[in-house]
Amino acid sequence: MWIKQLSVLNFKNYADFLIDFSPEVNAFSGDNGAGKTNLLDAVHYLSLCKSYFNPIDSQQIKQGADFFMVQGTFQKGEETDVISCSLKRNQKKQFKRNKKEYGRLADHIGLFPLVMISPNDSVIITEGSEERRKFIDNVISQTDSTYLDLLIQYNRVLQSRNELLKTKHTLDADLLAVYNDQLLAPGNKIYEQRKEFMTAFTDLFNFHYAFLTRNAEPVSLSYESQLSNHRFEDLLLQAYDRDRALERTTTGIHKDDLVFTVNGMPLKKFGSQGQQKSFLIALKLAQYSYLVARKGYKPLLLLDDIFDKLDDRRIQRLMEMVSEDDFGQIFITHTNAEKIKTVFQNIDCDLRTFDVSAGQVKIHQ
Repeated sequence: MWIKQLSVLNFKNYADFLIDFSPEVNAFSGDNGAGKTNLLDAVHYLSLCKSYFNPIDSQQIKQGADFFMVQGTFQKGEETDVISCSLKRNQKKQFKRNKKEYGRLADHIGLFPLVMISPNDSVIITEGSEERRKFIDNVISQTDSTYLDLLIQYNRVLQSRNELLKTKHTLDADLLAVYNDQLLAPGNKIYEQRKEFMTAFTDLFNFHYAFLTRNAEPVSLSYESQLSNHRFEDLLLQAYDRDRALERTTTGIHKDDLVFTVNGMPLKKFGSQGQQKSFLIALKLAQYSYLVARKGYKPLLLLDDIFDKLDDRRIQRLMEMVSEDDFGQIFITHTNAEKIKTVFQNIDCDLRTFDVSAGQVKIHQ
């Protein structure tokens, strides 16, 4: 699978452009702030119906404009699909496949899978457990639409239960019991799917980290859940007093986490910048491999400024890896076009480079 052509109108800092891509490697160079990352984000919109960086759709509209539109032509085997996303101010976002609007955006997720590697990914290590759950959920949702439905169902009931716990008057115990029952089925299924996912995913992660770093140091990735040692229904009952005091649900799969270590120590505290960057890239490459295994075709791979904080040896290893047959179409951003060409000069692939400047995209001469 690859994207043949991309066009945008009034998207972020772009008034309009239309560009054709190579099915292999596409590299965008330009100064910081020129719009390289915004271009990748347009591709991300077409795959996952949203920005990778900003959840507020209206803020993607170019300043002074009333709407934005992003459109891409995808090739998957013999099948060609035109995907478009548009938004007018104060109106609902429209998402279409071959001019037919989706009834639910969730029905699009996973059809054109994508993996993004960005400096923003550091939050997976540095921030709270929510960021790590988002990572797991993003991967599984692109391979299983029922999982996304379970998440939506669970979160809807969780919100209602939390609102009930905030009531100042006497708590409706019968309604709380109803919410408890409604959490159990999706919560238990999500836990089982996350556990099954991590079994396969951990092996992929270990492989990619070892290749990228030449086994430089031992690392580990593990999944923690309250449901690992206790039944969900028992946890909810035991947490009643605590939930009432804190006015929120303190047990469940919304508390799951991933634990990262390097040399047996917490990665966040003891990992160097290079180790943390390598860990994140290995996570994303494992995501890519997992998607390939489950989907049967290769996702798009977007590498946003990934040369930062990686030494030349690890950069070369990474580029050699992603340029092999195991990977499909790749998008790369960097400030220096010559640096990109140097990295790829001994790698056999079709490299198409673009210059990005002040909202303009042109083929590099």
